[in-house]
Amino acid sequence: MAIKLRNEYGPVLHMPTSKENFKEKCPQNASDSYGHKQYPANQGQEVEYLVTGTHPYPPGPGVALTADTKIQRMPSESAAQSLAVALPSSQTRVDANRSAPAGGEYRHPGASDRSQPTGMTSAVMEAGNAKNSALMAKKAPTMPKPQWHPPWKLYRVISGHLGWVRCIAVEPGNQWFVTGSADRTIKIWDLASGKLKLSLTGHISTVRGVIVSTRSPYLFSCGEDKQVKCWDLEYNKVIRHYHGHLSAVYGLDLHPTIDVLVTCSRDSTARIWDVRTKASVHTLSGHTNAVATVRCQAAEPQIITGSHDTTIRLWDLVAGKTRVTLTNHKKSVRAVVLHPRHYTFASGSPDNIKQWKFPDGSFIQNLSGHNAIINTLTVNSDGVLVSGADNGTMHLWDWRTGYNFQRVHAAVQPGSLDSESGIFACAFDQSESRLLTAEADKTIKVYKEDDTATEETHPVSWKPEIIKRKRF
Repeated sequence: MAIKLRNEYGPVLHMPTSKENFKEKCPQNASDSYGHKQYPANQGQEVEYLVTGTHPYPPGPGVALTADTKIQRMPSESAAQSLAVALPSSQTRVDANRSAPAGGEYRHPGASDRSQPTGMTSAVMEAGNAKNSALMAKKAPTMPKPQWHPPWKLYRVISGHLGWVRCIAVEPGNQWFVTGSADRTIKIWDLASGKLKLSLTGHISTVRGVIVSTRSPYLFSCGEDKQVKCWDLEYNKVIRHYHGHLSAVYGLDLHPTIDVLVTCSRDSTARIWDVRTKASVHTLSGHTNAVATVRCQAAEPQIITGSHDTTIRLWDLVAGKTRVTLTNHKKSVRAVVLHPRHYTFASGSPDNIKQWKFPDGSFIQNLSGHNAIINTLTVNSDGVLVSGADNGTMHLWDWRTGYNFQRVHAAVQPGSLDSESGIFACAFDQSESRLLTAEADKTIKVYKEDDTATEETHPVSWKPEIIKRKRF
C-alpha cells in the first residue's frame, strides 16, 4: 500500500490534509493539477504525509483564506525533504507564487530553490521590492526652516553720474568704491561719506564693467567701445589696453590667485588676458550669442560664463576649453554669482534663479518669484542672496533654503521717469554691512541692515511647503 500511494498519489501529497487517515482522504486516479510528469517520492518514508507551513494558508488550491479554512502547523522534516525531491520545476507554480496574496500565499517548501537559481530568486525579490517601493506614496521634500535675516533698509542715495550707472565694485581696503556709467565716466566715491573723490575719463562709450585688483594698485574697466583698460591708481592714468574683442565688452573679472584678467563680450567669446604682458592667452569660444557675465575662482572650474544663448559654461582655464555646458535656463543668463564659502554658485535669468554645485554644475534648486529680467546677483557669507532686476525690484533670499525674505522697490530719483527704474549691478562692501546698487535713475543707492529688527518684529512667514525642485 505504501508503494501504491507513492507511485499513484505522490504528485498530490503536498496538499494539506486533516489528521484523518491519509488513505481515506486521497481520491482514486489522482492526477497532477499542474499537468506535469509524476515523480515517485523517496522510498522508506512514512505513509501519512502532513505538510503545513508556518504561515496561515488555505487547505487546498482555489480555497479562499478565511478564519475557518486557514491551517497553520509546522511541517515534518521528512515530509519537507520528500516534497523537495518529488516536485518538478514549474514556471506556472513560480508565477502563481508571485501573484498569490501576501501573508496568505501557499508556497511549496523548496519549490523556488528548484525552479530557479538563488541569484535569480534574489533578483526577483529585489525587483519586487523595488516595484513595491515605487508604488508606495513617497513623502514630498519640504523646505527646511530658513535662517532669519534682518531686513535691509535704504539709508543713502548718491547722485553724480549723468547716465545709467551700469557697474559697481568695492576696493579691497573698504575705503572707497568705483562705478561705471553710460555717461562714459568712471567715478570713485568715498564709502563712508558717499562723497565723490575722483572721475576718470577715457572710454568713448558706456562703461559696462569695473573691478579693483587685490594684488596690485590697478583698476580694470571695459565698455561698449570694445576697449579693456588698466588704470594705475597711483597716477590715475591708463597704463595698458587689451585689444582683441570685436564688439562691446559686457563684463570682466580678475583671477584671485594669478595675474589673469577674463573679459566677456557681445562677440560671443570670453578672452583670457595676461595682465602684465597684455597677451591674449585664450579665446573661449562656444557660446552662440553675447556673453553677458563672467566669474573667476581659484578652484576648478576656474571660469564660469553666462550668455544670451541661455547657457552657462564652466571652462578649463589651462586648456581654454569648455568642461561643462548647462542648458537648463530657457532665457538669457545675465548674472552669475559664486558663494564665498560654499562650493556652489547661482545664475539669474528671467525664468528662474538657479543654484548649482561645483565642479560639474549639478542642479540644486530653483529660486522662483523674481519675475523680471535679472541683471545682477550678489551674495554675502551669511547666505543673503540679492537679485536686482531691470524693473527696479530687488529680492533678498536665504541661500540655503531659497526663501525670499524681503522684496524692495525703491522710488526713483526726483526728476526721473518711472520707467527709469532699474538695477544694473549690486555689491556688498568688504564688511558685508552695506549693500550698494547701481541704478537706471543715475544714482547709487546704499542699504544697510535694520538694527532695530528682531525675529519678533519681522517673523519668517514660512510654511513647510513642498519644494519645487524641477530641473527645467
